[in-house]
Amino acid sequence: MLRSADVLGMAVGQVTANKLRSFFTLLGIIVSVAFLVAVVAIIEGMNAYVKENIAGAVVGSNAFQVRRTPLQIGMFDDESWKRVSRRPRVTADDADAVRAALPDAQAVALTSGWPTPMSDVIWRDQVVGDALVFGITPDYQMVQDYRFALGRGISEVDVLQRRPVCVLGHDIAKKLFGERGLEPVGQSVRVAGQRCEIIGVASPKGKVLGQSFDGFVLLPVSYHEMLYGRRLTATVSVKMYEAADVASGMARAEEALRVARRLRPGQESNFSVETAEALVAFWKNLTRVLFSIIPAMVGIGIVVGGIVIMNIMLMSVSERTREIGIRKAIGARARDIERQFLAEAILLSSLGGVLGVLGGWLFATLVAAVSPLPARITGWSVAVAMLLGAGVGVLFGVYPARRAAMLDPITAMRQE
Repeated sequence: MLRSADVLGMAVGQVTANKLRSFFTLLGIIVSVAFLVAVVAIIEGMNAYVKENIAGAVVGSNAFQVRRTPLQIGMFDDESWKRVSRRPRVTADDADAVRAALPDAQAVALTSGWPTPMSDVIWRDQVVGDALVFGITPDYQMVQDYRFALGRGISEVDVLQRRPVCVLGHDIAKKLFGERGLEPVGQSVRVAGQRCEIIGVASPKGKVLGQSFDGFVLLPVSYHEMLYGRRLTATVSVKMYEAADVASGMARAEEALRVARRLRPGQESNFSVETAEALVAFWKNLTRVLFSIIPAMVGIGIVVGGIVIMNIMLMSVSERTREIGIRKAIGARARDIERQFLAEAILLSSLGGVLGVLGGWLFATLVAAVSPLPARITGWSVAVAMLLGAGVGVLFGVYPARRAAMLDPITAMRQE
């Protein structure tokens, strides 16, 4: 009886003796496994990226928002938009109601909402186009964890007196003043055609998916309304001291607003109270559709690869008929022959799985390097890929192995 080491050694010898044929035999499995690993890496990377960066940048950490329209990636359908458009606007009174209900909150801010206006920012002969212009109350800077590289932030006095002052995002300040080495604070720029004094420059927030989070101008919300009028949706942003307090804060804020808006028990709320998890959950629902498509595509490739392996193994049985007959004549049992050919099929498919994992990892790394799409290799996708490889060898290697084991030794030895 052959030892397992001998069986494996002979299988390796057969695979390496026909390198080119082995490679083309495995091509279907390599491509399918590489596709699985790469796509899962990109999707998992995007999920983590949305949770760690985009969601936090939109809502803030340990924070939630009261909004007229819910957070959503993509478009509303007609019916949903009609229902949302009938909601009343979020106002300063709503912010006051939330603030009164949450005395333990770290910050409660009112910010201008959608549509966020964009403006050229002009200093002398220098122009930076398409800057996002936000109207805020001071607490918004705490909700979003803004730090200031220069100067200070918007204050309560700025809001109360509607002062024409502004805070520039890092990119805006760098483009206007960085090359000249000038001090931005105290300079006047034009925003929406009106002069405003720069009182601060925010520290850089960085980029998310290639989109800078530093191309903005912050104005006191009262001055912003003078320039642009009231937005269709203002937003109340609330930051709690601890993440564990967010759920309780959301419940109390919702109750306070329902009372303030005189909503009856059982009546649907005409506002949305949401955390960053709402954005993350919506994104994961989208990626779940991709995860439902991937198995079908990978399955087709795996089946095709398995059929190729089975055909190659059958051809190998035909080519090695005389060898099989000699081995049986000197004492090899049918089980030994079956183990030998099954080991070759499993080795081939497992090798295809390993090469596919390496190929998927290289492709995902390349995508992350040349594009803003992140990629994150997960252990479970690698494990599934390896199991698929070995499983194909077992599933499609059984028939050729049994066919080899059933050969009559005398007939086989006569085969030229």
